[in-house]
Amino acid sequence: MRIDDLMLSAVDAYPDRLALVDFDDRRVTWAELGAASDAACEVLKAQGVRPGDRVVIVLENAAVMLAYLFAASKLNAIAVPINAKLTRVEVERIVRHSDAAAVVLTVETGAPPQLLAQALGAERVEGKLGAVAVLARAGATPEPVPVEAQRQVAVMLYTSGTTGAPKGAMLSHATMLAAAAASEEMRGIVPEDVTYLGLPMSHIFGLVTILAVIRAKASARLEARFDVARLYDALYQDVTLLPAVPQMHAHLFHYARDRGETRYTRGLLRFASSGGAPLDPAWKRETEAFYGIALQNGYGLTETAAGVCATRSARGDPDVSVGVPMQGSQLRVNLDAPGSQPKEGIGEIEIGGPQLMLGYFREPGQSAVAFTDDGWFRSGDLGRFDEAGRLHIVGRSKELIIHSGFNVYPVEVEAALTEHRDVMLAAVVGRKVTGNEEVLAFVTCRDGAGLSEAGLQAFLRERLVPYKVPSRIVIVDELPAAPTGKILKSTLLTHFASALS
Repeated sequence: MRIDDLMLSAVDAYPDRLALVDFDDRRVTWAELGAASDAACEVLKAQGVRPGDRVVIVLENAAVMLAYLFAASKLNAIAVPINAKLTRVEVERIVRHSDAAAVVLTVETGAPPQLLAQALGAERVEGKLGAVAVLARAGATPEPVPVEAQRQVAVMLYTSGTTGAPKGAMLSHATMLAAAAASEEMRGIVPEDVTYLGLPMSHIFGLVTILAVIRAKASARLEARFDVARLYDALYQDVTLLPAVPQMHAHLFHYARDRGETRYTRGLLRFASSGGAPLDPAWKRETEAFYGIALQNGYGLTETAAGVCATRSARGDPDVSVGVPMQGSQLRVNLDAPGSQPKEGIGEIEIGGPQLMLGYFREPGQSAVAFTDDGWFRSGDLGRFDEAGRLHIVGRSKELIIHSGFNVYPVEVEAALTEHRDVMLAAVVGRKVTGNEEVLAFVTCRDGAGLSEAGLQAFLRERLVPYKVPSRIVIVDELPAAPTGKILKSTLLTHFASALS
């Protein structure tokens, strides 16, 4: 079975049922999505795409881009979704590294993708669900196409974002299908559900979410880019599932409060989740009070096809772990890894199961390092299990700060900062100084909060031992973030260098 079989199954079962509400509010049936995918196949064939070729799909969430994703699958080609918010330099770097045979760009979701298509010299092609721009590249070398779905690459996602050398995580059809099944089961998706998808389909979280929706023959609202007003309206129309990153939830709360609303009253929403950042107890309580339902948490990576564990908490449960293994996933912690604290049960999280990537594209050395001798993926994250078998993320091994001989895990300091009712987001990093490493924090606050650095440090001293309290807390308007919304911690010191001097 292949990922396009998910769509074909829905087309056969419910051809006239709603599949998608597109970014421009156009309603798309399963039959229309299937026809659009067939048309996209013909476009790719005309560009010379062969089995084993890579097709870079530069997208913002739109039905036409989903049609091209499935078209690549039908042709035994490999889809390489990347975010249209990336710069031309970043896009060209990935196109070169992936040795793409063709590039498809969205052109109807807004000005940035249109300008990028023009800069790359891509030609506009009209389609059943809207226009795209297409660029053929000569000289690409196809990859061998194994017969087994377990070895045949369906999707390649780049993990380095805007920094460092790009790495293409190769995810097989079997991997993506296992991830979609686990996501569907964890959320309990049924055909009547409507999922709000503001998460980009160029990111593993958004991509697996839409595959889970399609597997369940449910429907989704696609947003090309996050708009809090549209999310607010959608919650009062038909949305029943809301997977999101913390920033989306936070913006929604502020938007509602500006309108005098302290609680969601429509009652349709039955599932809400948060991922990509620590979940502190105060924020969890606030979120559950607003939605009136439990907030679920989870953990996963690009290389593991998104979620490998998740919570199944009842509303009011104080648990802030990332839960227990999802369907098919296996987890363990390596207490001998760098940054571990064996006495505390803290070690590097290693992951097994059917959702693992095959490796990094044409990078055998890096692929070998990513796996243990017995085939488990080395996450680079530190964690521990509690007495109930739930996993708690402590932080990245590479982000561990050693201050005055003590281990400081940024995630713990960030969670303490976001307990303050006026702090929206927090990011903590270390900075080398003579003979030591200092703890630095960067935060964004609610409008008009009037917070001060000294006030936040005093707040933390009531919650953390002295060596964990940052020597500097820089209050900023906005934190640098990747197109997915993930804070770019590696850029904080240079981005705010003037504020630290």
